[in-house]
Amino acid sequence: MRRWNGWGDDTIQYPLSARALAFLRESVGTATTPRDVTLADVLATIPASRLPRLEGSELIRVNEEDRLRHARGQSLPDWVALRSGRIPAFPDGVSYPAAREDVARLLAYAEKADVRVIPYGGGTSVVGHINPQPGDRPVLTINMRRMNRFVRLDTISQLATFGAGISGPELEAQLRARGLTLGHFPQSFEYSTLGGWVVTRSSGQQSLGYGRIENLFAGGTLLAPAGELSMPPFPASAAGPDLRQLVLGSEGRLGILADVTVRVTPLPEHEEFHAIFFPDFAEGAAAVRRIVQARLPLSLLRLSTPMETKTTLALAGHERIIGLLETMLGIRGVSEGKCMLLCGFTGRPAAIRDARRETLDIAGEHGGINVGRRFGDQWIEGRFRTPYLRNSLWDLGYAVDTLETATTWELVPAMVERIETALHSALPDGERVHVFTHLSHVYPQGASVYTTYLFRLAADPDVTLSRWAAMKEAASQAIVAGGGTISHQHGVGRDHAPYLPAEKGMLGIAALESAIAVFDPDGRMNPGVLIAGEA
Repeated sequence: MRRWNGWGDDTIQYPLSARALAFLRESVGTATTPRDVTLADVLATIPASRLPRLEGSELIRVNEEDRLRHARGQSLPDWVALRSGRIPAFPDGVSYPAAREDVARLLAYAEKADVRVIPYGGGTSVVGHINPQPGDRPVLTINMRRMNRFVRLDTISQLATFGAGISGPELEAQLRARGLTLGHFPQSFEYSTLGGWVVTRSSGQQSLGYGRIENLFAGGTLLAPAGELSMPPFPASAAGPDLRQLVLGSEGRLGILADVTVRVTPLPEHEEFHAIFFPDFAEGAAAVRRIVQARLPLSLLRLSTPMETKTTLALAGHERIIGLLETMLGIRGVSEGKCMLLCGFTGRPAAIRDARRETLDIAGEHGGINVGRRFGDQWIEGRFRTPYLRNSLWDLGYAVDTLETATTWELVPAMVERIETALHSALPDGERVHVFTHLSHVYPQGASVYTTYLFRLAADPDVTLSRWAAMKEAASQAIVAGGGTISHQHGVGRDHAPYLPAEKGMLGIAALESAIAVFDPDGRMNPGVLIAGEA
């Protein structure tokens, strides 16, 4: 069963080795196991539902456990709320529509009963997309997981249509049975949904080869309080602004995606992942920039800073193998400041051979040492297991969170330094934070900067939350001041909404507000998300 207060399947564990635990203690200090509340404790705090009954229908559930499981997502503040039982609001009911007609009926009911609506995909949001807020109006969460059918495949045009609630594994299983793939693999792949990917402008780990979701999204149907928007899957159009771009990143403010058509590709003939170590981050970044600007057919380039490389090796286990690696690299002059690059090659064997040769030639010119496929194979095998580490760290008394941005190549080095400095400077009372970064996605014009920070939980959950808030604000201010987007892949939600005007400008925000008002005149769709300051 899925954890109600953590990540993923409750039968899956991610134990830390003695070496890894010693590394954590050395980095931020010895931690104390937190006292978490039980499921029964939290269920006992849930107030009665305020929703009027939907006549003649069993579409809406008002039991306590359904409402609890839809009260929060996967951000660190969400975890603090769930683990402490300090949850300020719950949805008044949860619905699981099975068809487009069900969604339309729920939206009509919400209008008649003056109910706010929160669209819900896989519940994996880390920026507050799905959190109900205290208020006078009842809240209905609409969970799309039953709208997960494989609707249609156009093999000639390579277009596939699905219900928007289909999860990553379900979608790929349907396509792979037909020799196809979407190729969209965010870290939340196991639970996140196709509709959620679209409305948050998601980026998969291999987007260098397959494209981000805006490249894969071809069309679909949006059900809004004001009516229905049909988006045909034209390959291109000059018929005015593309309304698909408005739906992308709309985060539930315009309505609910009922079905989505995506551009699919045949399964690759071959795929392999290599690790290359550079003497320092500057050389690694220069090599990555040259590789991506050469337009080589790779699906992944992921470069870690020295601290992330050190942390990865410390947490990896396999001490004998790591020791041999360190010795070999040291002999080659790559030691203390070394950085690891993961390269993914996907496609036809002949094309992969050519791309691999050119990639390794460029890397070699920057002191890069190819150590083969072992680390790449381990990464690809465990890439969806990594989030389970959060559960283990929490149980040991450590909080971990991430933040991300994207900027141009010219600004990348300064952006990494700005973010890490801001995080290190934000904690009061002599507390330490362990910070490390990688470039998770790269483009010819720039790269995303993805930073992880780890610190000790306080005995008081409110103190833990205040520590997080201080670091989140400091890092967000550093991103905005440094010329980065407030989000490359996590979306805006509530956490990033205060920083959106710095990126869009006041005219841009006004345009978004106007569009929202057209689709949702009464302001009942996910208020407070995307646009800050709303009740």
